[in-house]
Amino acid sequence: MRSRTKALAENQIAALWRLDGALREKTLWKMLYESAARADELLCLNVKDLYPQGKRGEITAKGGATEWIHWQSGTAQLLPRLIARRTRGPLFLTDRRAPAGTPTLDVCPETNRGRLSYRRAEEICEENTRLLANPLASPEGIEDLDGWTLHRLRHSALTHDAEGGTSTPMLLARSRHASVRSLERYARPGVDAVARHVAERDPAARRRT
Repeated sequence: MRSRTKALAENQIAALWRLDGALREKTLWKMLYESAARADELLCLNVKDLYPQGKRGEITAKGGATEWIHWQSGTAQLLPRLIARRTRGPLFLTDRRAPAGTPTLDVCPETNRGRLSYRRAEEICEENTRLLANPLASPEGIEDLDGWTLHRLRHSALTHDAEGGTSTPMLLARSRHASVRSLERYARPGVDAVARHVAERDPAARRRT
């Protein structure tokens, strides 16, 4: 039976970072988790939207509002390699040249490659995480099973923040939700948080200390 919570456990996140994936995917997944942004927002980023020195980026959120996302050292270490010497165009690119008729804003003028789509990014994430999501599955049947979605990284980041005691105002700022009620989905503690809670209240452990 699948877990009811959408948040990944901390050991699952750690296993994801150990995957031998492509630089583009590593950067996207790390940025998703560290920024707690929506995947479509990150995929719409252009190189010019990034402010590496401040570990932040300017995005267009729901409704067309301009907002900021912030990342940590993991993303900061990967971004220079992903960008290389590019100074414009989409941040996350396809592996091939953009087909004729692709909107100019979705084509890198320096490489002629197109912007990576949400559909393709989601497919790659699911394909690469099937074994992590189904550790007991046989290799023969793995192709028929689901992997992890991009959204689970955002959900995991916000859930782990809530478990760590992050304040409601900060969670609202991180998630960029308009309503406190929207945070309820992240308030359900995950497996690791419950395990720590039980262990900390174990009478035997208290006697040992």
